Amino acid sequence: MAGRTQGIAVYVESGRKRTFASALDWPGWCRSGPDAEAALQTLVDYGPRYAAVVRSRRLGFTAPKDVGGLQVVQRIAGDASTEFGVPGAVPKGDRGPIGKAEAGRAARILGACWSTLDEAADSVRGPLAKGPRGGGRTLAKILAHVEEAEGAYLRALGLPEDAVPEGKGREAILSALGGMVDREPVLKGPRGGARWPAGYFVRRAAWHVLDHAWEIEDRSGG
Repeated sequence: MAGRTQGIAVYVESGRKRTFASALDWPGWCRSGPDAEAALQTLVDYGPRYAAVVRSRRLGFTAPKDVGGLQVVQRIAGDASTEFGVPGAVPKGDRGPIGKAEAGRAARILGACWSTLDEAADSVRGPLAKGPRGGGRTLAKILAHVEEAEGAYLRALGLPEDAVPEGKGREAILSALGGMVDREPVLKGPRGGARWPAGYFVRRAAWHVLDHAWEIEDRSGG
Protein backbone atom coordinates (compact mmCIF):
# COMPACT_ATOMS: atom_id res chain seq x y z
CA MET A 1 0.00 0.00 0.00
CA ALA A 2 1.04 3.60 -0.49
CA GLY A 3 2.74 5.52 2.30
CA ARG A 4 1.29 8.44 4.22
CA THR A 5 0.43 11.48 2.08
CA GLN A 6 -1.30 14.81 2.52
CA GLY A 7 -4.38 13.46 0.75
CA ILE A 8 -5.72 10.21 -0.64
CA ALA A 9 -2.95 8.79 -2.83
CA VAL A 10 -3.94 8.42 -6.46
CA TYR A 11 -2.18 7.67 -9.71
CA VAL A 12 -3.02 9.10 -13.11
CA GLU A 13 -2.88 7.03 -16.29
CA SER A 14 -2.91 9.33 -19.31
CA GLY A 15 -3.53 8.56 -22.96
CA ARG A 16 -4.00 10.95 -25.86
CA LYS A 17 -7.78 11.22 -25.52
CA ARG A 18 -8.61 9.57 -22.21
CA THR A 19 -7.15 9.65 -18.70
CA PHE A 20 -7.89 7.53 -15.63
CA ALA A 21 -7.48 8.59 -12.01
CA SER A 22 -7.33 5.71 -9.52
CA ALA A 23 -6.98 5.60 -5.74
CA LEU A 24 -4.01 3.42 -4.86
CA ASP A 25 -5.42 2.08 -1.58
CA TRP A 26 -9.05 1.82 -2.70
CA PRO A 27 -9.51 -0.67 -5.57
CA GLY A 28 -12.59 0.10 -7.64
CA TRP A 29 -12.49 3.84 -7.01
CA CYS A 30 -11.29 4.75 -10.47
CA ARG A 31 -12.84 7.15 -12.99
CA SER A 32 -11.87 8.63 -16.32
CA GLY A 33 -12.04 11.90 -18.21
CA PRO A 34 -10.59 13.55 -21.28
CA ASP A 35 -7.61 14.79 -19.26
CA ALA A 36 -6.10 14.52 -15.78
CA GLU A 37 -8.02 17.45 -14.34
CA ALA A 38 -11.37 16.05 -15.49
CA ALA A 39 -10.51 12.51 -14.34
CA LEU A 40 -9.56 13.71 -10.85
CA GLN A 41 -12.75 15.75 -10.55
CA THR A 42 -14.86 12.79 -11.65
CA LEU A 43 -13.08 10.63 -9.09
CA VAL A 44 -14.09 13.11 -6.39
CA ASP A 45 -17.65 13.24 -7.73
CA TYR A 46 -17.90 9.47 -7.34
CA GLY A 47 -16.40 9.51 -3.85
CA PRO A 48 -19.78 9.38 -2.07
CA ARG A 49 -20.89 6.48 -4.26
CA TYR A 50 -17.72 4.58 -3.45
CA ALA A 51 -18.21 5.36 0.25
CA ALA A 52 -21.64 3.73 0.02
CA VAL A 53 -20.06 0.63 -1.54
CA VAL A 54 -17.48 0.02 1.21
CA ARG A 55 -19.43 1.41 4.17
CA SER A 56 -20.69 -1.97 5.38
CA ARG A 57 -17.12 -3.31 5.45
CA ARG A 58 -16.05 -0.57 7.90
CA LEU A 59 -12.77 0.11 6.16
CA GLY A 60 -12.59 3.75 7.18
CA PHE A 61 -13.10 5.38 3.80
CA THR A 62 -14.09 9.06 3.82
CA ALA A 63 -14.87 10.70 0.50
CA PRO A 64 -12.85 13.90 -0.11
CA LYS A 65 -14.78 17.14 -0.48
CA ASP A 66 -12.78 18.32 -3.46
CA VAL A 67 -9.71 17.57 -5.57
CA GLY A 68 -7.55 19.11 -2.84
CA GLY A 69 -8.24 15.94 -0.85
CA LEU A 70 -6.29 13.89 -3.41
CA GLN A 71 -2.55 13.64 -3.93
CA VAL A 72 -1.18 12.42 -7.25
CA VAL A 73 1.81 10.25 -6.35
CA GLN A 74 2.40 8.60 -9.71
CA ARG A 75 1.78 9.42 -13.37
CA ILE A 76 1.79 6.62 -15.94
CA ALA A 77 1.66 6.76 -19.73
CA GLY A 78 -1.47 5.09 -21.05
CA ASP A 79 -1.71 2.75 -24.02
CA ALA A 80 -4.34 1.34 -26.37
CA SER A 81 -6.28 -0.05 -23.39
CA THR A 82 -6.49 3.44 -21.90
CA GLU A 83 -7.87 4.87 -25.14
CA PHE A 84 -10.37 2.01 -25.37
CA GLY A 85 -11.73 2.89 -21.93
CA VAL A 86 -9.94 0.45 -19.63
CA PRO A 87 -7.40 1.30 -16.88
CA GLY A 88 -4.67 -0.94 -18.27
CA ALA A 89 -1.44 0.40 -16.74
CA VAL A 90 0.02 -1.31 -13.66
CA PRO A 91 1.20 1.12 -10.94
CA LYS A 92 4.51 0.46 -9.19
CA GLY A 93 2.88 -0.57 -5.93
CA ASP A 94 1.01 -3.41 -7.61
CA ARG A 95 4.09 -5.13 -9.02
CA GLY A 96 5.26 -6.86 -5.86
CA PRO A 97 3.79 -9.70 -3.78
CA ILE A 98 0.60 -9.20 -1.81
CA GLY A 99 0.63 -9.80 1.94
CA LYS A 100 -1.98 -11.70 3.95
CA ALA A 101 -3.54 -8.62 5.54
CA GLU A 102 -3.64 -6.78 2.22
CA ALA A 103 -5.21 -9.79 0.48
CA GLY A 104 -7.87 -10.00 3.19
CA ARG A 105 -8.68 -6.32 2.82
CA ALA A 106 -8.81 -6.69 -0.97
CA ALA A 107 -11.23 -9.60 -0.61
CA ARG A 108 -13.51 -7.45 1.56
CA ILE A 109 -13.49 -4.68 -1.03
CA LEU A 110 -14.22 -7.13 -3.84
CA GLY A 111 -17.08 -8.55 -1.78
CA ALA A 112 -18.49 -5.05 -1.34
CA CYS A 113 -18.27 -4.42 -5.09
CA TRP A 114 -20.04 -7.68 -5.91
CA SER A 115 -22.77 -6.91 -3.38
CA THR A 116 -23.29 -3.51 -4.99
CA LEU A 117 -23.64 -5.13 -8.42
CA ASP A 118 -26.09 -7.72 -7.09
CA GLU A 119 -28.19 -5.10 -5.30
CA ALA A 120 -28.28 -2.89 -8.39
CA ALA A 121 -29.38 -5.81 -10.56
CA ASP A 122 -32.01 -6.96 -8.05
CA SER A 123 -33.51 -3.47 -7.90
CA VAL A 124 -34.17 -3.23 -11.64
CA ARG A 125 -37.83 -3.17 -12.63
CA GLY A 126 -38.29 -3.30 -16.37
CA PRO A 127 -35.83 -2.63 -19.19
CA LEU A 128 -32.83 -0.41 -18.60
CA ALA A 129 -32.95 3.03 -20.17
CA LYS A 130 -31.02 3.42 -23.41
CA GLY A 131 -27.64 5.07 -23.39
CA PRO A 132 -26.96 8.59 -24.73
CA ARG A 133 -26.66 7.18 -28.27
CA GLY A 134 -29.65 4.89 -27.99
CA GLY A 135 -27.62 1.76 -27.24
CA GLY A 136 -26.47 -0.15 -24.21
CA ARG A 137 -26.52 -3.78 -23.09
CA THR A 138 -29.55 -5.34 -21.45
CA LEU A 139 -29.26 -6.23 -17.76
CA ALA A 140 -28.72 -9.89 -18.58
CA LYS A 141 -25.97 -9.05 -21.05
CA ILE A 142 -24.24 -6.74 -18.57
CA LEU A 143 -24.15 -9.48 -15.94
CA ALA A 144 -22.95 -12.05 -18.46
CA HIS A 145 -20.26 -9.62 -19.63
CA VAL A 146 -18.99 -9.09 -16.07
CA GLU A 147 -18.83 -12.86 -15.46
CA GLU A 148 -17.04 -13.44 -18.76
CA ALA A 149 -14.54 -10.69 -18.00
CA GLU A 150 -13.75 -12.17 -14.60
CA GLY A 151 -12.95 -15.47 -16.30
CA ALA A 152 -10.54 -13.62 -18.56
CA TYR A 153 -8.98 -11.93 -15.54
CA LEU A 154 -8.34 -15.32 -13.95
CA ARG A 155 -6.65 -16.50 -17.13
CA ALA A 156 -4.43 -13.41 -16.89
CA LEU A 157 -3.15 -14.96 -13.65
CA GLY A 158 -2.25 -18.15 -15.50
CA LEU A 159 -5.32 -20.28 -14.69
CA PRO A 160 -6.36 -22.56 -17.56
CA GLU A 161 -9.54 -21.67 -19.43
CA ASP A 162 -11.50 -24.63 -18.06
CA ALA A 163 -10.35 -24.22 -14.45
CA VAL A 164 -13.42 -22.31 -13.23
CA PRO A 165 -16.79 -24.10 -13.03
CA GLU A 166 -19.70 -22.10 -14.43
CA GLY A 167 -21.10 -19.69 -11.87
CA LYS A 168 -18.10 -20.08 -9.54
CA GLY A 169 -16.01 -17.16 -10.77
CA ARG A 170 -16.15 -15.19 -7.54
CA GLU A 171 -15.07 -18.14 -5.44
CA ALA A 172 -12.25 -18.78 -7.91
CA ILE A 173 -11.12 -15.16 -7.70
CA LEU A 174 -10.94 -15.26 -3.90
CA SER A 175 -9.16 -18.60 -4.00
CA ALA A 176 -6.65 -17.30 -6.55
CA LEU A 177 -6.06 -14.20 -4.45
CA GLY A 178 -5.39 -16.30 -1.37
CA GLY A 179 -2.99 -18.46 -3.33
CA MET A 180 -0.91 -15.43 -4.33
CA VAL A 181 -0.17 -14.27 -0.77
CA ASP A 182 3.54 -13.61 -0.22
CA ARG A 183 4.44 -15.00 -3.64
CA GLU A 184 6.45 -13.04 -6.15
CA PRO A 185 4.18 -12.41 -9.15
CA VAL A 186 4.93 -14.13 -12.45
CA LEU A 187 4.60 -11.35 -15.00
CA LYS A 188 5.25 -13.43 -18.11
CA GLY A 189 3.56 -16.64 -19.17
CA PRO A 190 5.38 -19.61 -20.74
CA ARG A 191 4.65 -18.22 -24.19
CA GLY A 192 5.70 -14.70 -23.28
CA GLY A 193 2.27 -13.24 -22.72
CA ALA A 194 1.78 -10.68 -19.94
CA ARG A 195 0.31 -11.84 -16.66
CA TRP A 196 -1.16 -9.75 -13.87
CA PRO A 197 0.21 -9.29 -10.37
CA ALA A 198 -2.30 -9.67 -7.55
CA GLY A 199 -2.62 -5.94 -6.81
CA TYR A 200 -3.55 -5.03 -10.35
CA PHE A 201 -5.79 -8.09 -10.65
CA VAL A 202 -7.87 -6.86 -7.70
CA ARG A 203 -7.84 -3.27 -8.95
CA ARG A 204 -9.03 -4.23 -12.43
CA ALA A 205 -11.75 -6.61 -11.19
CA ALA A 206 -13.13 -4.12 -8.65
CA TRP A 207 -13.19 -1.30 -11.20
CA HIS A 208 -15.02 -3.39 -13.77
CA VAL A 209 -17.67 -4.61 -11.33
CA LEU A 210 -18.37 -1.12 -10.00
CA ASP A 211 -18.33 0.47 -13.44
CA HIS A 212 -21.20 -1.78 -14.47
CA ALA A 213 -22.98 -1.64 -11.11
CA TRP A 214 -23.11 2.15 -11.41
CA GLU A 215 -24.17 1.85 -15.04
CA ILE A 216 -27.12 -0.29 -13.95
CA GLU A 217 -28.02 2.17 -11.19
CA ASP A 218 -27.88 5.11 -13.59
CA ARG A 219 -29.82 3.42 -16.37
CA SER A 220 -32.49 2.09 -14.01
CA GLY A 221 -32.95 5.37 -12.18
CA GLY A 222 -31.56 3.79 -9.02
